[in-house]
Amino acid sequence: MSVDRVGEARTDGVAETATTAVAETATTAAAAVRYYSVAPGVRLNVRSGPGTGYPVVRVLAEGARVPIYCQTPGTTVTGPYGTSSVWDSIGDGAYVSDAYVHTGSDGYVAPRCG
Repeated sequence: MSVDRVGEARTDGVAETATTAVAETATTAAAAVRYYSVAPGVRLNVRSGPGTGYPVVRVLAEGARVPIYCQTPGTTVTGPYGTSSVWDSIGDGAYVSDAYVHTGSDGYVAPRCG
C-alpha cells in the first residue's frame, strides 16, 4: 500500500499524526483477516476459550465460513483435517478447533493471540 501524503495538524505548535494514518492502519488490519470453510457436514461448536473444557457459546451451521483473527494453542483435537492443538479465534470469546477448519495448513495461518 502506498500513501501519497499524511497530513499533520498543529495544536499549540506540536505536530500530531492525522487520523487518516490511523484509519489506513485499521483498514489494512481488517483486510488481513481471511475467511475459511468449516469441514463439510459439520455443525461446529464455538467455545469461550481454546479448549474442550470451555463452555459452548454457540454452534455454527453446516457450510459456515469463519474469520480467523488470531490463533492460540489449546486442547488437542482430532477432526476432519487432522489432529491439532491450534485453536482459531473467530470473535471476542469465540474459539473453534483448527482441526475442523480448512486452512490448507497444519500450522498457524494467522498471528498468535496475545
